[in-house]
This record gives sequence, C-alpha cells and structure tokens, in this order.
Amino acid sequence: MRAHHAIDLHKVLTAPVVLTMMFAYGNFTIAAWTYLALHGSYGIMWRYKSLTFPDRQWNEPVSTAYGVQLFAGLGLYWLAPWLLISSGAEAPGWVVGLSVALCAFGTLLHYGADAQKHFVLSARPGLITDGFFARTRNPNYLGEILLYAGFAVLSMHWVPWLVNAFYWGVVFVPNMRKKDASMSRYPEWEAYVARTGLLLPKLGGRAPLEEAAPTTTS
Repeated sequence: MRAHHAIDLHKVLTAPVVLTMMFAYGNFTIAAWTYLALHGSYGIMWRYKSLTFPDRQWNEPVSTAYGVQLFAGLGLYWLAPWLLISSGAEAPGWVVGLSVALCAFGTLLHYGADAQKHFVLSARPGLITDGFFARTRNPNYLGEILLYAGFAVLSMHWVPWLVNAFYWGVVFVPNMRKKDASMSRYPEWEAYVARTGLLLPKLGGRAPLEEAAPTTTS
C-alpha cells in the first residue's frame, strides 16, 4: 500500500464519523453542524486533491503495519468533534465565526499552494518563488495549521490543541527544515530566504514576479 491510502481513508471517513457522533449523542446544534460542514468538507476536498494534484511524498510504498499506524495516529484529530458533540455545548457566535474564518483562510493557502506546487513542478523542476510562495516558504503548512486551529477553536477544549501541537512540532517543523536543506542547493536560494519566512509571511519589500521559477514544498 501507499501512505496516501491511509491518509485518504481517514479524510473521507471524517464526515460519516462526525455525523455518526451527532446521531449517537443526539446533538444537532449549530456548533455540531458547523463542525461537520468544516471538517467533513475538508476531508472530501483532500480526496479530490489526492486525485487531481497529489503530493508526491504520500505516494511512497509503505508496509501495511505502517499504514494502520498512520491511520490510527490521524484518528487523534477526531477527538475535537467527539469532545464538542459529546459535551452537548453550543458555541457562541464569535467562536463559530472565528472557526469558519480560520478554515476559509486555511483552505485557500493549503490547497492553493499545493495546486501551484504540483502543476509548476510538473512543467519544470526548480525553486518556486512567486504566487503563494512569494512571502512564505511553506504556505501549505500554514494553511493546514489554520485549518486545524479552526477545528480546535470550535471544539472549545484544550485537548485538540495538544494534538495540534504534537503534529506541528513532530511532523510539520522537521519537514519544513528538511525541505529548506534540500532547496538550499539552488543558486537563488539565499535571496529567496532573505525575503520569505519559514512559515509566517515576511512582509515589506517587493517580491520580484519575474523570478517565477518553480519549489518543492510539502
């Protein structure tokens, strides 16, 4: 099997799992429906992304044991909806609004950057220094962080933040550092690093559009 099989399965199952929780606890509040809409649609969009512009790193063959382990680890993300729905709590309007806004911005960055990376690198290898990558070297990771922050906000519980911190620290940061080390072989790397942030966009100055030459990022 390949890593994306376990990841895609988890993403696609998110909507039915959350809906099952809602029926199991008889919770059909605005907060529960909003969570289903946000996290469920994210999973469906992920599968669509996997079919149309897949990430190469998830296409590597892995053992079945690793795939099961990967799926189980991703299952930690289902703690957020369970904590929200099992509590029966209704979220204040500002919590719902903040969650939706974080997910909207996260979706734009995550899928937009992944699409740019996939199609640019399909045409020519190299360093991408424009578009979503003009100010930050990892707009897709920033997008994922915003998405899961949105889910955690809506859960109104501290446990999802621990899950997020674990993945951000153990998976995201090492991958960003590894990518930086790999991309440093390009001659335009130093100039690109000087005007971009590792994760957060670096503001100020002007990003030269004519530099548009393709990046690998995850």
